[in-house]
Amino acid sequence: MAVRAGDIGLRAASAIVLAPAAVLGIWAGGPWFLALMLLACALLAVEWAMMSAATAWRVMAGAVGFGLFAAVISAHVEQLSLALVMLVFCAAAAGLFARSRGQEALDAAYGVLYLGWPAVLLIWLRDGSSASGLAWTVSAFVIAWASDIMAYLVGSLIGGRKLWPRFSPNKTWSGFIGGLAAGTGAGALLATWLDLGIGPAWGALLGLAAALATMAGDLWESALKRRYGVKDAGKLIPGHGGLLDRVDGLMFAVVVVACGRLLFVTFGAGA
Repeated sequence: MAVRAGDIGLRAASAIVLAPAAVLGIWAGGPWFLALMLLACALLAVEWAMMSAATAWRVMAGAVGFGLFAAVISAHVEQLSLALVMLVFCAAAAGLFARSRGQEALDAAYGVLYLGWPAVLLIWLRDGSSASGLAWTVSAFVIAWASDIMAYLVGSLIGGRKLWPRFSPNKTWSGFIGGLAAGTGAGALLATWLDLGIGPAWGALLGLAAALATMAGDLWESALKRRYGVKDAGKLIPGHGGLLDRVDGLMFAVVVVACGRLLFVTFGAGA
């Protein structure tokens, strides 16, 4: 499959418009990052609702959005344990509320967990306004973006055997390998340049794991869209579809990077 110049141009233009807000929010931390996360959660809740319950999306969006807000705010005030408990409680509550309105309880409950788990961990990763938190958060974004972009470019230029044609007919093994290589390299470079407290070898291992998670997240989102019979999760971002289409891999990568940070903080890692 050849790279289409118009498609790349549209994607680049969308990134140029949206990236500064994300970068500034991540850089500033504190309430600014919280505001960015709450806005993202609201948009994601709406997209999830329109994808999973198109005929009653307002009910689903309200149920899912309330759960996401409660968990994210709890994490922001440094109550991570409470935030994780809130995720489970709000998922159950969202499911019961959706069922009482004639919707699928499982779709609402899963929406809270699927979107909320990485959102809570991202708040924990940023860790207020700390330099270390900034470094780890930037690493999650850069590894996910590098993997995603390189997978698209390599897969488009080289093509070849399909990775999982049943759910994602455009993804190839060449793109998958390119994405893994980019994530591994990005992890090693970030460990060298940023204050992660780990050496390049550990950074490369973290990058590889996060790149694998990015690819898995992208494939999982493709499977979900196939289940609900939609092409894109939304139409917010030209060239990308919805916000969920843009952050599906990042959501999985954040979980891996957060686990990596927890391991390194707990057990330490040599240079």
